[in-house]
Amino acid sequence: MGPLGLFTVLLGAALPLIDFFIVNVALPAVDADLAAGPALLELVVAGYGVTYAVLLVLGGRLGDTAGRRRLFLIGMAAFGLTSLACGVAPTAWTLVGARVAQGAAAALMLPQVLSTIQATTQGPRRARAMSLYGATAGLSMVAGQILGGVLVAADVAGTGWRAVFLVNVPVVVLGLLLTVRAVPDTRSERPAPLDVRGTLLLALSLVSLLLPLTEGRAAGWPLWTWVSLAVFPFAAVAFYLTERREDRLGRTPLVPPSLLRLESLRRGLVVMVPFSIGFSGFMFVIAVVLQQGLHMGPVRAGLALVPMAVAFFAASLAGPRLVGRFGSRVVTAGGVLQAVGIALLLSAVHGEWPVLGLAAIAPGVAVAGLGQGLQLPVLMRMMLSDVPADRAGVGGGVMVTTQQSALALGVATLGSLFLALGPSLGVRNALEVTLLVQLALIVLTVLLSLRLPRVLR
Repeated sequence: MGPLGLFTVLLGAALPLIDFFIVNVALPAVDADLAAGPALLELVVAGYGVTYAVLLVLGGRLGDTAGRRRLFLIGMAAFGLTSLACGVAPTAWTLVGARVAQGAAAALMLPQVLSTIQATTQGPRRARAMSLYGATAGLSMVAGQILGGVLVAADVAGTGWRAVFLVNVPVVVLGLLLTVRAVPDTRSERPAPLDVRGTLLLALSLVSLLLPLTEGRAAGWPLWTWVSLAVFPFAAVAFYLTERREDRLGRTPLVPPSLLRLESLRRGLVVMVPFSIGFSGFMFVIAVVLQQGLHMGPVRAGLALVPMAVAFFAASLAGPRLVGRFGSRVVTAGGVLQAVGIALLLSAVHGEWPVLGLAAIAPGVAVAGLGQGLQLPVLMRMMLSDVPADRAGVGGGVMVTTQQSALALGVATLGSLFLALGPSLGVRNALEVTLLVQLALIVLTVLLSLRLPRVLR
């Protein structure tokens, strides 16, 4: 795969992640226009995130079987159509339904990116492509909120918040044309049949955990949320036992336990979970604080995160060279830097509230972005380094499902914590508590990173 093909699949990787975060800045405008209310606003976020997480592994398996370029094209086209549906949604419930469909489209498209990279590159080219994938993933998360603020404020042709979805349509058209021209078609040499039972049990596990945690606070914790949370451990155990049995019988389960015997993948996933929970929780909370706590407009709220994006990009470019010299200790160093950044932000909030400006925020978010840029690309490259090419779809699906589930969990837990504490403690104190929790998660990632394989292939 040439440079244009790599650019095209990375474009496909960026779209779903941008759309997970672009909505954060647009939520107040959506509420004002559609009278959505807190519960439906959280469904706009959760409907996309949960569907996306649930179907990712299945999307990877379908690509292995039917052809990755074909699934990439189908997923991208569907993403464009569902983005259009989001952009013209007349009611809040219509928007929620369109977001669910958009999450399903993203789940068809994204796994093909990693699978195609794994199947068409080797050695240094693969390492470089994986580093670029990790950099794209991280930048997309930050850029989503910056772009969202700019588009909402620009009010292009009177579209307001709808522009955050409509902007995807021309990008998708360009992506489809480039895919036909530049992306090679690959598939697994030994395609496996779909694991229907495993797929249903994985879906039940993720939905029973993520949906009540995301919706519970806004809905007032009704009975169904507690019943759903009680179902989760049983569904998760049933999923693991089913997959282990399929693996032992020589079949190909949706998530083969044997794949998790790869030390690089297993330990990388353990680090990825607290990293992603903290990252997404922070991005959601900072969007609320900047607009509702500090009363910044959407553009100014987006500009506050520019130092994070710039620092992340710079670190992700330096990462491959640093990995060659220091191995996985780059991830550890990144965690330390991220902790320093959050501590600087915490100090600024404590000392300068309520006149906290962009200049006071910039050092903390910049140092945090520098640390994140050293962590995420290296982690992603390491996790897939030992996955065989014929299992690339499954391996990529497992990694991205874990990441996406943790991102959704971060919004559900840290976001709900902040929103629950706000009325009683005030915005500043609620933010300080949330940042302290994130700091604890970062310390956990630093400690876990010490167990990563030292040398990366």
